Amino acid sequence: MEWGSESAAVRRHRVGVERREGAAAAPPPEREARAQEPLVDGCSGGGRTRKRSPGGSGGASRGAGTGLSEVRAALGLALYLIALRTLVQLSLQQLVLRGAAGHRGEFDALQARDYLEHITSIGPRTTGSPENEILTVHYLLEQIKLIEVQSNSLHKISVDVQRPTGSFSIDFLGGFTSYYDNITNVVVKLEPRDGAQHAVLANCHFDSVANSPGASDDAVSCSVMLEVLRVLSTSSEALHHAVIFLFNGAEENVLQASHGFITQHPWASLIRAFINLEAAGVGGKELVFQTGPENPWLVQAYVSAAKHPFASVVAQEVFQSGIIPSDTDFRIYRDFGNIPGIDLAFIENGYIYHTKYDTADRILTDSIQRAGDNILAVLKHLATSDMLAAASKYRHGNMVFFDVLGLFVIAYPSRIGSIINYMVVMGVVLYLGKKFLQPKHKTGNYKKDFLCGLGITLISWFTSLVTVLIIAVFISLIGQSLSWYNHFYVSVCLYGTATVAKIILIHTLAKRFYYMNASAQYLGEVFFDISLFVHCCFLVTLTYQGLCSAFISAVWVAFPLLTKLCVHKDFKQHGAQGKFIAFYLLGMFIPYLYALYLIWAVFEMFTPILGRSGSEIPPDVVLASILAGCTMILSSYFINFIYLAKSTKKTMLTLTLVCAITFLLVCSGTFFPYSSNPANPKPKRVFLQHMTRTFHDLEGNAVKRDSGIWINGFDYTGISHITPHIPEINDSIRAHCEENAPLCGFPWYLPVHFLIRKNWYLPAPEVSPRNPPHFRLISKEQTPWDSIKLTFEATACLPILQILDLPASTIMTKPYVLLCSSPQRVNTFSVVSWQWHPSHK
Repeated sequence: MEWGSESAAVRRHRVGVERREGAAAAPPPEREARAQEPLVDGCSGGGRTRKRSPGGSGGASRGAGTGLSEVRAALGLALYLIALRTLVQLSLQQLVLRGAAGHRGEFDALQARDYLEHITSIGPRTTGSPENEILTVHYLLEQIKLIEVQSNSLHKISVDVQRPTGSFSIDFLGGFTSYYDNITNVVVKLEPRDGAQHAVLANCHFDSVANSPGASDDAVSCSVMLEVLRVLSTSSEALHHAVIFLFNGAEENVLQASHGFITQHPWASLIRAFINLEAAGVGGKELVFQTGPENPWLVQAYVSAAKHPFASVVAQEVFQSGIIPSDTDFRIYRDFGNIPGIDLAFIENGYIYHTKYDTADRILTDSIQRAGDNILAVLKHLATSDMLAAASKYRHGNMVFFDVLGLFVIAYPSRIGSIINYMVVMGVVLYLGKKFLQPKHKTGNYKKDFLCGLGITLISWFTSLVTVLIIAVFISLIGQSLSWYNHFYVSVCLYGTATVAKIILIHTLAKRFYYMNASAQYLGEVFFDISLFVHCCFLVTLTYQGLCSAFISAVWVAFPLLTKLCVHKDFKQHGAQGKFIAFYLLGMFIPYLYALYLIWAVFEMFTPILGRSGSEIPPDVVLASILAGCTMILSSYFINFIYLAKSTKKTMLTLTLVCAITFLLVCSGTFFPYSSNPANPKPKRVFLQHMTRTFHDLEGNAVKRDSGIWINGFDYTGISHITPHIPEINDSIRAHCEENAPLCGFPWYLPVHFLIRKNWYLPAPEVSPRNPPHFRLISKEQTPWDSIKLTFEATACLPILQILDLPASTIMTKPYVLLCSSPQRVNTFSVVSWQWHPSHK
C-alpha cells in the first residue's frame, strides 16, 4: 500500500477542487483509497498518526471505523488453535496404522507382551539383587534357548553371559567416577551361518530402580528385543552382518553395564552402529531423540526403514544441551566405543516413571507393536546395508530431521538446511528492503513506525514475562507450587491467560494513545512485518550457531511470507474481511500445526520432570517461563488482529477474569498437586533411607557415628504436604550439610546434593546388616600438584555409609560411587583413590 506525504496547503487545494467538481460525484477508486491513507508522525514527532480526510466526506473514517468484530475474531482464533491442537492429539493417539501383525516374519506384540509380563512379575530388579542377577537372567536365557531351537538354519546364534568389573569417570551432574564389580550382561549374537565381520548392536537394560517393576524402563524394550530376535532368527532371509542383542543388567547404576560391554567384551570390536532403547515415560510413541554423532546415513536408514516414524532433531539438541538431567547408554557407546547410533525412548506419562506404578498393564499393546515394527525394520535394514561395513566413510556432517504428524520424516543434510534458511532470509530482506528503500512520499514514516512497533512488541513480551514470573514467585513463596502438576490446564489458565492479556493490553494502549487515528489496515501490515522480522532474526541466529533446529524458524518465516504475498492484494482492496481471514489462517496452518506438535512434546516431557527436579529450582518459575515463551510465539502473527479489531475490551476482561479466578483458587490451595487415582496416578516422590554413618578423618580413624532415617522430597514442596500427617517429620529435624565431608556427609546415590539441599534426618536405631562393613585406609600420599591421594578399602554392600571427615581447607573433585553388584557374596572395593585439592575460598 502506498502512502502520500502531501503538505497541508496541497491537500486543501486538492480538496477545494474536488468540492467545486461536485460533492455528489463519487470519487475515483484511487482517490478513495488515498483518502484513507494516514499521515504518520514518527516516534520523534509526537508519537501519533493522523488520518487524512478529504474535506470531511467521511470516507476516511473507514480505515479506523470499520474493523473486525472483537467477539468473532477472538472466538475464531481460539477455535482455530483448538482445532489444530485436536488434530495434533489425534495424530499422537494413532500409534499404528494397522492392527497387530502376528504373521510369520512380522513382529508379534502379543508375544512381546508375554515376555514383558513375565519380566515384570519378578518384581523390582535392582542391580545386585537376586531378582536381577539370578531370576531375570535365568528367564532371559531360557527364552533365548527356545528362540535358538526355532531358528532357521541360515542363522547362527551365540550366547554369552558377561560379568565385567571396571570403573570410569563421567561428566554428568557435575562429574563423578563410577566403580562396578561383577555386574551382569546377557549378550546374544545373531549372524550368518559362516560368520560376519561387522555388527549392529541393539541395547536394552533389564534392571530397574528400587521399588519399581520397571515395565517401561526398560523391561518393555527387552521384551521387544526378544521378539525381534525371534523374528530375525526364523526369517528365511540371510543377513549380511551380525546383530548383537545386549540385555544389560546395570543401567540404572549410571550406565555401568554398557561400559563393561563396550570396553571389555570381545564382540564389541565388531560393532559399527547401535540402537539404544530407553524410556522417559510410559508407553505412547517412542521418540528418536538422539542420533550420530554425525553419520547422517543412520538417520537415512531410520527414515527409509521405520514404519511409524517419530523423530526430531529438536529433541536431540534439547537433550544434548544438558537441560534435561538425564543420560542414557548412548553416551557410553559414543564416548567409550566411538560408535554412532540412534537413541529412542517412550516419553508419554513421565509422572509414573521410576515409580511402583510403572506396570505392564499401563503399556498399550499398540505401543509395543509400534516399537517392534520400527526396531525390526531398522535393524534388518542395517544388517543388510552395505554402508554398515564402511560406516567410517560416511562420518560427516549432521542431519536436519523431523516427522510430520508421525506419517513420514523429512530429512536433509544440515548444510542444505543452512542454504534453505539463508534463502528464506533473503526473501525477507527483499520484502522488507523494498518497503524501507521506497521514497518517503510513498512510504511516509514506515521506517519509524516499524521501529516503534518493534519496540512496542518487545516491551509487550518483556512485561508479560515479568508479570507471569511475579505471579510464579509469589505462588512459590506462599507454598502453593506445583498446583498444576495434577491439573495441567491450571497453568494455562493462570500463566497463559496472564501472558496473552498483558500482550493485548500493551498493544491496545499503543493503538489508543499512540496510533490514535491510524488506519487499521496500515497498522495490521506494519505489525505483521514486525513479527516476520523477529522470526527472521531467530532464523539467522540459530543458523549462525549451527543448530539444525533452525528449520522451525524457517517454517515460521517462509509460510507467513508466502501467505502475506498471496493475500496482500485482497487485504489492500477489501481490508480484513472473511475471505482475507480464511486465507490468512489457512496460510498459517503448517507453522502453527507444527508448533503445537512441538509444544505438546515440550510439556509432555518437562511437566513430569519438574515434579522431580529438586528443592532448589522453583518449578512454577520454569513452567511460567516456558508457557510465556510458547504464548509469545503463538501470538506473534496474531498481534496484527489487535489493530484490525474494533475493540479488545471484552477479550482482555475475559482473560483477566480467568487469570484472577485461577490465581485465587491456587492461592487457596484448591488444586492439590498429586493424585493416587489408579487410572492416572501422579505421585509425590519422597525417598527414605535407613542408614548408619561412620565418619573417618584423614588418618582413617573413626571420629563420629550415628544412625537415622534420611528423608528427601524430590520436588520443590519438600515435605510440606507430609508434616500435617506425620508431625515428627518437620523442620526440627532438618539435616545440615557436613561441610567437611564429601556430598555433605550423606549417601547420595548420584551427586545431586546441589539440587536437593532440603533434607531431613530422623534419629533411628542402628542398621544391622548380615555382613558388617569394613573400612581401612591403605595409604595417604601428598601429590606434587598440591592434593592428597587417599587409597582405601571398603568391604560389604553398604546400607551403612563410611565417610571421610575432611578439613575445611579441602574439597573433593571426583567422588567415587561404590555400588553393590553381587547378590551372593560380599564385595570388596580396594585401591580406590580419592583426590583432594586445597580450597581457594
